[in-house]
Amino acid sequence: MIYADYNLAAAARQEMIDHGFEPDFPADAERQLAGIRLSPHPELRDLTALPWSSIDNDDSRDLDQIEWAERVAGGIRVLVGVADVDSAVRQGTPIDLHAERETTTVYTGIRTFPMLPEQLSTDLTSLGENQDRAAIVIEMTVAADGNIQGALVYPALVRNRAQLTYSAVGAWLEGKAGPPPKIAASADLEAQLKLQDEAAQALREARHKLGALTFDREELQATVVNGKVQDVSARVSNRAAHLIEDFMIGANEVMARTLRDAGVSSIRRVVKAPERWNRMVDLARQHGETLPPDPDPGALNAFLMRRKQADPDHYADVSLTVLKLMGPGEYVLMRPGDAEQGHFGLAAHDYTHSTAPNRRFADLVTQRLLKALTAKNGAPYADADLGAIARNCTLKEDAARKVQRDMNKRLAAVALQKRVGQGFAAVVTGVTPKGVFVRILDPPVEGRIMQGERGLDVGDRVHVTLIGADPNRGFIDFRRDV
Repeated sequence: MIYADYNLAAAARQEMIDHGFEPDFPADAERQLAGIRLSPHPELRDLTALPWSSIDNDDSRDLDQIEWAERVAGGIRVLVGVADVDSAVRQGTPIDLHAERETTTVYTGIRTFPMLPEQLSTDLTSLGENQDRAAIVIEMTVAADGNIQGALVYPALVRNRAQLTYSAVGAWLEGKAGPPPKIAASADLEAQLKLQDEAAQALREARHKLGALTFDREELQATVVNGKVQDVSARVSNRAAHLIEDFMIGANEVMARTLRDAGVSSIRRVVKAPERWNRMVDLARQHGETLPPDPDPGALNAFLMRRKQADPDHYADVSLTVLKLMGPGEYVLMRPGDAEQGHFGLAAHDYTHSTAPNRRFADLVTQRLLKALTAKNGAPYADADLGAIARNCTLKEDAARKVQRDMNKRLAAVALQKRVGQGFAAVVTGVTPKGVFVRILDPPVEGRIMQGERGLDVGDRVHVTLIGADPNRGFIDFRRDV
């Protein structure tokens, strides 16, 4: 059956409801929104003269951060400006209570369900181009060896001078294309971005030496015209995306250490050592490699890098398998004196989420903790409240992943209906009581093996034939080819 007029937007809304979200803002939040008028505090440090820029997805409007760098005696001084959402959304107000319930913006490929009203997240609290905005600035000096020194966090007034995109900047940094128009028109901006890239490369290399894992992640991207899916393809990370990722990791570590050193309770983002390490050991053995019996991120990353060099065409398979075996992260309460749990994948002992307050409630909470510390006010949240928020953020993040996964299947099912009967290379991504799941590589779509699944485990490479694509149920079904 061909579902030519299948209503994906309605399906996305129903998925949100089915997974415990409230896709519509309550009336009291709408009333609050109508009365919001922003006026940055006159005593904020004025950093609007700096040539700040942002890099994000082509269609992003909820811009949470901007960046600027300069060379100094100790290395490269990097400033990350994060939107001061708290200045518009006060704690305990209707919009805040809705955000606390939802905890995250959910992107479904056909429609975005924002945590905050779009008038805020894409306008009043977004660091849009040529707009003066209040921000929390995270300042760090990146030494030549990639270590972070001289870190500071403070509020300031900022102005984004150039809104840029991953696709254009990434191709330019990688030497695959000329500079995009805004960069071509400004030698200062070109020099600024090359300096930022230098700092990001140093940060990344330092993390790798500590054992941070390197993944080649591909995300499904749908081409939608007038609400209709025309095709699905892979959105591949590039050097510009890595630049921002490296800066955000550094900024999040600085924020976590700042709160820890001040003796302040906070919410941490942790990824524990993988429970299925034995399967990773088996995976390495299949490639003629040896991993230690106990979880070791440095050894795991060295294995990943050797596989990428030895077989770049199939590295995405190995990368995806390890990522699946790692398991999801979680949010936890971190009190003064608590033992550090760390982030296994990033090889970081201190890590929180703080750089996306328009899209993640945990980041907004962290921002409030920092602002209270700076203003020498009492803690805005009790430990019990932080613990409850952390648990809800973890639950809703898991629910958001399920919404996105199910919608990706619906989007892909629409696009793949005409390819039933075709064969694909695939890798096993899940073995559960509900069945065995695989991901084909081109396009990067997940589905279930309905025939021939016996004996498979995560990481196995197989060849499958598409036997069904049903967007109504979100089913993509394969047969294993033997």
